[in-house]
Amino acid sequence: MNAPDLKLVVSKRDPTAGPPQGGISPLGGQRPASAAECGGATAAGVSRFHESAKAQVAGAATYIDDIPEVRGTLHAAPVCSPVAHGVLKGIDPSAALAVQGVHAFIGADDIPGDKLLAAFAHDEPVFAQGTVQFLGQVGGLIVADDVMTARRAARLVKWDIEALEPVLTPQQAHAKQSYVLPPVHVTRGDAAAALQRAPHRLEGAFEVGGQEHFYLEGQIAYVLPLEQQQWWVYSSTQHPGEVQHWVSHALGLANHAVTVECRRMGGGFGGKETQAGHLAVWAAIAANKLRRPVKLRLDRDDDFMITGKRHPFAYRYRVGFDDRGRLCGLELDMLANCGFSADLSGPVADRAVFHADNAYYLEDVAIHSYRCKTNTQSHTAYRGFGGPQGVIFIERIMGDIARHLGVDALDVRLANLYGIEDRNVTHYQMTVEDNILEPLMTQLALTSGYRERAEQIAQWNASSPVIKRGISLTPVKFGISFTATLFNQAGALVHVYTDGSVQVNHGGTEMGQGLNTKVAAIVADELGVPFERVLSTASDTSKVPNASATAASSGTDLNGRAAQFAARQVRQNLAAFVAGLDGVGAGAVRFEGGQVITEKQTRTWESVVGAAYANRIQLWSDGFYRTPKIHYDKVTMLGRPFYYFAYGAAVTEVAIDTLTGESRVLKVDILHDVGRSINPAIDIGQIEGGFVQGMGWLTTEQLVWNGKGYLQTHAPSTYKIPATGDIPAHFKVDLWPEPNREDNVHGSKAVGEPPFMLAISVFEALRDAVAQAGGRPEAMNAPATAEEVLRAVQGL
Repeated sequence: MNAPDLKLVVSKRDPTAGPPQGGISPLGGQRPASAAECGGATAAGVSRFHESAKAQVAGAATYIDDIPEVRGTLHAAPVCSPVAHGVLKGIDPSAALAVQGVHAFIGADDIPGDKLLAAFAHDEPVFAQGTVQFLGQVGGLIVADDVMTARRAARLVKWDIEALEPVLTPQQAHAKQSYVLPPVHVTRGDAAAALQRAPHRLEGAFEVGGQEHFYLEGQIAYVLPLEQQQWWVYSSTQHPGEVQHWVSHALGLANHAVTVECRRMGGGFGGKETQAGHLAVWAAIAANKLRRPVKLRLDRDDDFMITGKRHPFAYRYRVGFDDRGRLCGLELDMLANCGFSADLSGPVADRAVFHADNAYYLEDVAIHSYRCKTNTQSHTAYRGFGGPQGVIFIERIMGDIARHLGVDALDVRLANLYGIEDRNVTHYQMTVEDNILEPLMTQLALTSGYRERAEQIAQWNASSPVIKRGISLTPVKFGISFTATLFNQAGALVHVYTDGSVQVNHGGTEMGQGLNTKVAAIVADELGVPFERVLSTASDTSKVPNASATAASSGTDLNGRAAQFAARQVRQNLAAFVAGLDGVGAGAVRFEGGQVITEKQTRTWESVVGAAYANRIQLWSDGFYRTPKIHYDKVTMLGRPFYYFAYGAAVTEVAIDTLTGESRVLKVDILHDVGRSINPAIDIGQIEGGFVQGMGWLTTEQLVWNGKGYLQTHAPSTYKIPATGDIPAHFKVDLWPEPNREDNVHGSKAVGEPPFMLAISVFEALRDAVAQAGGRPEAMNAPATAEEVLRAVQGL
């Protein structure tokens, strides 16, 4: 298929820049028109500042530690196990209690409700009981007048533990058949027979490391007792409804007695989907015992030692392929290091299975997923939620096949892509209906000059004895929806006040990704008012109940649509009122640019709202949305777990020093599919940020546990996230110009997680450079630290 002649949206650093001019994409989709083309009537589709940007720059945006403390507030600090695994015989807090300013030790005996957290697997104790499961496990709290006193005193608490041998790797756990959840097997066809008859075969094993979330705002909760056994919880959480459920469960109360509020987080990345609930529960138990407000904020070291990470994975595989590099058969074992409890390991490992295909058709395949129990932190959600651990596997296989056959890896990838009419059903039986992989990848190869650059790099390497370069183009096909179907629902409230101002509240949470900015734009468009007239307020379980986590890249899809439906109901109420005044049909009433227009009269929005109130017309409404079409069997893992796919591709060029193993990313070109963008500036920012975070996962962010289960990389001094100096001078992001083919809000597509996996092109480019240096790229594990690159270059 020839690449279409596309006019692309070029990355803009200026957040005030508008979207491209309207037009028809070669695939038949309508591109979004600019605000100017629409007479200034649209809010969605325009690049706007983040709704909190000015307050954040000025230091006026409130995070939980900025909330003025209520008189009598106490501060808690965790008491952490010094041993990774053992029999817990007792905890002695006497030395801590002797410190001036210390009020109490809070332990398992102080829990009025269930001593296990209300997680779905019901396998994690609130505080350590009977056994210790990882080094850093919380056995209780010290509560004091101030935070530093609490932290210092917590380190005086004595543990009595009979140490046991810890299990620290997924291979060890798998050998013992020690799992947090039962294994899962997904098969299609006869993989063994296909492998047997394949013209070429490869087999091997490799590992991919975990990743610390490293959010700017650490984990924190502030719990206030109210009257009549009611509680107000400020929590930095992606899932206020779950925090409400966990706290009420631990206190032995009904959910309605607990209200959880979150105005914003200073980053989440999945690390605050479940694990923010721990702090809220701990603080609530202390507040319940002492009958005083309690704040619990982890310092960075404790945050590292206590909270879970991205799941490290280990892989064993056999793959067969033909002379073109097209896959014939695949057998894959995926060992997920889950830590000591299930947490979200089940759905994370499931999504890794779903995304083991990435962009490629797997005909005869057998995938075996093992959810391994180890004596480490309980690993949890992280941007991509298992998807990256699936995608990196198959992209690695594509690169190895290409080197085995002596052909360009892009040609092997193109040969294996999903088709349009055939070869278009995934290994879990979902038909790929919106496939744009081939035109997108081909277009990126042209605009980035991939073929020419690959030749130039080969010439460079032939004359450069020390510095070697590599290049790779890798795609992403990422399914959008929660794989747990019940979470694909959302609610929202829209209030129109008598002065014409609008407030929207929804069940999503703002963690810097611009969710509230997008939702406000959607509501503004639905009511035909300027963006500035709409205010998004804090997530609050007393306003929108039972909300799903802001995760799975579905925040705007779910909450934006629910808010749109709520606003639509208000608009319809007003349209019916104005239609009655002018004697026209309600469908003839238009809401545009802050005006309400009929063929007989044009009124201001504010005058219509005032008149409607005087005539007792309802000016507020709720909205509810559930994602259509999705279904799948949790036992067989077959069905349609995703509403649609988001696509993208990246070309990355790197250089390595063959004497030291050091590497540098030189150039990045991205073409990514966000549908019809609600806010191009925010979407491009998400693409850039996701890519850089993925680059960190695969190059510098290394988690190292020693033989005793101690996390040695537990601070910025030893754990290295990407810095500004790691960003390449050439970093170009273009947007694919086609709306979502499914009926999604504004024709948009999710953008939070899919770009993360574009960074796999960095890892594959590094492996290409190692190969051109005469090393063993097939032996490389991730992250590709300098040590790992040097080992591969030296053929070790």
